[in-house]
Amino acid sequence: MSSKPVFSSEKNPRGIPKAPFVADVQEYLGGPDAEVEGTLKSFQDALAKYRYMDANLTQRRTSLEEKIPDIRKTLDMVQFLHARREGKGKAEEGDEDLEDLDEEEEKAAIKPLRTTFELNDTLFAEAELEETDTVYLWLGANVMLSYKIPAAITLLKSKLDAAHTGLGNTIEDLEFLREQITIMEVNMARVYNWDVKRRRERREKEERQKE
Repeated sequence: MSSKPVFSSEKNPRGIPKAPFVADVQEYLGGPDAEVEGTLKSFQDALAKYRYMDANLTQRRTSLEEKIPDIRKTLDMVQFLHARREGKGKAEEGDEDLEDLDEEEEKAAIKPLRTTFELNDTLFAEAELEETDTVYLWLGANVMLSYKIPAAITLLKSKLDAAHTGLGNTIEDLEFLREQITIMEVNMARVYNWDVKRRRERREKEERQKE
């Protein structure tokens, strides 16, 4: 077995352990006659763990990259509804100063919002939105809750910030992991080559002794 731990005590900010680089194979193994099978097995296990984390984080990165535009689009829509409602409120407060508006301008000021919404990937329907101070947001796991528009904006902004932070951390972790995978692959190659060289030298020594 290896005389030293496979993982370093040093970790990245999310707790992923660093792979130590084996500069001196003989010293790491514990001597010129040390067995390498246990060390190679430990390195293989560590490499499998790194690759498993890499696969999970790659999937998380893809999910976040798909989620962020959806959150951004939802936030933009809720902010539009908020701005529209605020604009209408200001217009109502100034009604006394707008008595000279013609009939068409008055109708335009209270015209309902018409939009389209997605039924499935290729099918959209047209809808007319009534004036409201409430929106419904999907929270995942088939859960939908109603929120007042200001509260919805606050929630969506926090989710967008968290998603951006999560994506940045995930990309950083993936870069760190791939560096550790490379180091561990180099360690395995160095230990294997050291063992091959040792076996060859032993064989040559035995042949010289027979002569």
